[in-house]
Amino acid sequence: MLAEIRIQELGAIRAATAEFDRGLTVLTGETGAGKTMVVTGLHLLGGARADASRVRSGSERAVVEGRFTTTELGGVVAERIDEILDSSGADRDDDGSVIAARSVSRDGPSRAYLGGRSVPAKSLSTFTTELLALHGQNDQLRLMRSDEQRAALDRFADVATPLTRYRALRDEWLARRRDLTDRRRRARELALEADRLQFGLGEIDAVAPEPGEDESLVAEIRRLSELDALRDAAQTARVALSGEVDDSGQGAVSAVDAMAQSKAVLQSTDDAVLRAQGERLGEALAIAGDVAAELGAYLADLPSDASTLESKLARQGELRNLTRKYAADVDGVLAWADEARGRLAQLDVSEETLAGLQQQVDDLEGKVVAAAADVTKVRTKAAKAMAKAVTAELAGLAMAGAGFAITVGPLLARADDSAPLTLPSGELVHAGHDGVDAVEFGFTPHSGSDVLPLAKSASGGELSRVMLALEVVLAASAEGTTMVFDEVDAGVGGRAAVQIGKRLARLARTHQVIVVTHLPQVAAYADVHLVVDSGSGKGKSSEVRRLDDDDRVSELARMLAGLGESDSGRAHARELLESAHRESETEPSA
Repeated sequence: MLAEIRIQELGAIRAATAEFDRGLTVLTGETGAGKTMVVTGLHLLGGARADASRVRSGSERAVVEGRFTTTELGGVVAERIDEILDSSGADRDDDGSVIAARSVSRDGPSRAYLGGRSVPAKSLSTFTTELLALHGQNDQLRLMRSDEQRAALDRFADVATPLTRYRALRDEWLARRRDLTDRRRRARELALEADRLQFGLGEIDAVAPEPGEDESLVAEIRRLSELDALRDAAQTARVALSGEVDDSGQGAVSAVDAMAQSKAVLQSTDDAVLRAQGERLGEALAIAGDVAAELGAYLADLPSDASTLESKLARQGELRNLTRKYAADVDGVLAWADEARGRLAQLDVSEETLAGLQQQVDDLEGKVVAAAADVTKVRTKAAKAMAKAVTAELAGLAMAGAGFAITVGPLLARADDSAPLTLPSGELVHAGHDGVDAVEFGFTPHSGSDVLPLAKSASGGELSRVMLALEVVLAASAEGTTMVFDEVDAGVGGRAAVQIGKRLARLARTHQVIVVTHLPQVAAYADVHLVVDSGSGKGKSSEVRRLDDDDRVSELARMLAGLGESDSGRAHARELLESAHRESETEPSA
């Protein structure tokens, strides 16, 4: 819940702190005193656009800080809050609370902070959205929109599972449909691309290069180009070591024999130093023998004619022809071939492939239709229950003859719809992200009159009560949320105002509720009453005070008729407080 808010240099408020408790908290005050700035501060914490004109005249920056307690939360909400804090690197205070802050500069950008860390405004909004639900007269206007009405119905309905399945199938259907459309539209272009790729693969397959073959060929060709010199060097060294007869038929002094004789002589003595040298010659003799053998193998591997060089040069020419066209080296050519084979699988525009893809699209469309029908079924069932519950709430808000209805109908496709969906009834509907349903709230203020769309049939005061009735009905789906109502009771008075106060008090039994109101009938039901006082004199600044019982009587008397100091006004206010207290005690639990 929201435990505290501190405001500095925002609108009429120079510096003010408001503390909140559980239950129903009301904010009252004279017009222009700055009540709305408290709600504006909450909107800023909610990530709303920062308006530099809200900075108090003469100040460079406005700052709003909110302290939230989350220890009472559980389940999925608590997990989401912890995840948001972890991802932002935010820290909790010693008491487990979290401080969210927003600063608005007159000349520069705004800044957002969460748990002592600077974060993007969107991250701050993600955190506060889990904890705050802000409702004002703008929300009444949004309630006129079909998408907002659908969202409200989905809050009441258990639609998450079928809607998730519908969205997954719809995404796959749209992807396959786009693929099919693209292949048909670009059939000639894709066929030409396929021919080019197949020609390239044919060239590469005909040469059949091996990985790294171009580099190994360079080394082999260099060796073959120096074949005679290499053979002479190896033969001369081998004869010198082994003493074998050379090509001229003449013998040569054997280095191996000479070392063997030297070794025998040295080791035949009794001198330790000479015998040690003889052992070293033994090691050298072994190495010389190995080298002579390896030189023999090297000579045996050397080609005997120049045709080998010619074949290697021809092979190098084939590889160079590929590297000139497809990549810088053979490994790159092989990578191009792999990519080309994968691309060819996507470029298949044969009749068989297109027919198979069309069948996949048709099968997926059938699954999307079935999934959309499941979503519609859940919404239609929930619409009846929600309409009944809202109508009952309206009766409790002094609108006994009013009726509320929810219509769930098909969201018809436009003439230029890129992906219309055909229902079993034959209707073409728009397969939107949230389903194929158009949700419309209907309202009638009197029994017997026609139900018309909410935008055409409800006055401002009636719309306020409809929205409050909706919030009461939807309260169970917003567990742990702090609900803030900014003068949603505008245009309401008399007995209806009393009923609004009772409903807000009932809602406050399961939620923290904060209400900015001008109605004493509503303020009388508060558990905590805060008043925003405007200062006096030049550069006046408003402040927020928490009222005790006696001050509440005075404030209610002022709200009743500006009679804050009169005995009759105070008597009326006291009677209103006592009546609200008695009714709150007897009101059944929500």
